[in-house]
Amino acid sequence: MELYPAVDLLGGAAVRLVQGDFDRRRDYGDPLALARSYARAGARWVHVVDLDAARTGEPVNRDLVLAIARTVDARVQAGGGVRTDRDAAELLDGGVARVVLGTAAQHEPSIVERLAEQYPGRVAVGLDHVGSRQEVAVTGWERTGGATLRQAVERIANVDVGAIVVTAIDRDGTLQGPDVDGLRAVLSWTAHAVIASGGVRSTADLRALADVTGSGRALAGAIVGTALAEGSLAVEEALAACAPSG
Repeated sequence: MELYPAVDLLGGAAVRLVQGDFDRRRDYGDPLALARSYARAGARWVHVVDLDAARTGEPVNRDLVLAIARTVDARVQAGGGVRTDRDAAELLDGGVARVVLGTAAQHEPSIVERLAEQYPGRVAVGLDHVGSRQEVAVTGWERTGGATLRQAVERIANVDVGAIVVTAIDRDGTLQGPDVDGLRAVLSWTAHAVIASGGVRSTADLRALADVTGSGRALAGAIVGTALAEGSLAVEEALAACAPSG
């Protein structure tokens, strides 16, 4: 299972939001410095999200995302506000290893098919869900898109995406532990690689994720944000905890 340290961008700064609430933010300084620290500690990927763009569609942090991709010694998976073919091309041609489509994937499913064909293995779909009905949220998590998590997963069953990134919004930024049961269900619904996000607080949580299986498969990765940014979990410890599932 691959570790994806998260760097969330808001107004040019590295931040973490609690449950996606823009009024509940924690600041962590220079995003480039944070991303570099993760790479120096051994992380092979960094997950970068432009929160401003996710909310408004305006890529105000695009240059910063590209700077991280060009200068940090790790592959960058980037999402937030990737709404058009042009957005994706600018990121992927500019050094980003993989883009994550969230709102666009729900509003215009054909964009996923086009980009997945043009950039094999380099397009992921972000499915961020909230509430007991697991409704998929869009537009910076400020609205729901009308589909449930299972419906959204099944909608892309025949599209050759590189991964599905599944975020439990209710747990994101809360350090309450990951949604293990929900992730096990997602693995049973899809043949795609699944990357988990939301709630990881400790090595025990990562070991639990590394042991999750569904339909005979394990999770492909885990995104960790707050615990790493605050230093309660070290990258080296997190990498070791991710190792059991390979």
